[in-house]
Amino acid sequence: MRRTSIVSISALFLSGLLAGMWLGATASSAQNNNAPSRVGFVDIQRVLARSAAGMAAREQLEKEKAVMQKQVDGQRVELEKMKDDLEKKGQLLSADARREKQDLLERKVRDARRLVDDLQNTLQKKEEAMLGKVLQDVSGLVQKVGKDKGFTIVLERQRSSILYASADADLTDDVIRAFDEETKKGKK
Repeated sequence: MRRTSIVSISALFLSGLLAGMWLGATASSAQNNNAPSRVGFVDIQRVLARSAAGMAAREQLEKEKAVMQKQVDGQRVELEKMKDDLEKKGQLLSADARREKQDLLERKVRDARRLVDDLQNTLQKKEEAMLGKVLQDVSGLVQKVGKDKGFTIVLERQRSSILYASADADLTDDVIRAFDEETKKGKK
């Protein structure tokens, strides 16, 4: 489920990026028809995985996930204890008391399921927001690096179905370096 949200954010980001770069490339080529076209690519997933900001975002998400997991584990322990008590002492209780404890257990189970769903949704929204910010920051850098290196068009490696590309056309490491430098400047 989270993988599709990252993919949809990446697809939206890339559509805008490619459209902007294509428009810039056509305007540039209209000015200089004799210049050879160069096509490069960037692997956005690698940028997210290896850049300092991408790793920091993932680290923050993992910390929040651990806190949420502790909540869920606490609920699970409580539910297991209630279930064990009901199984052990259920035969000694009256029918009404047993039914009441079963109803309470069922309510707690529903509450726990709601909690898990809520926590998953919260985590997914935070992940989308963090990764969206990283992708937004990278967008301008991709354009800058592509322009500085003399590329007419820069594609996203996975979404554009590149079957072969020379290592010279891969701008990913340049984008990661530029992104890390910009992130360091922002922290100072």
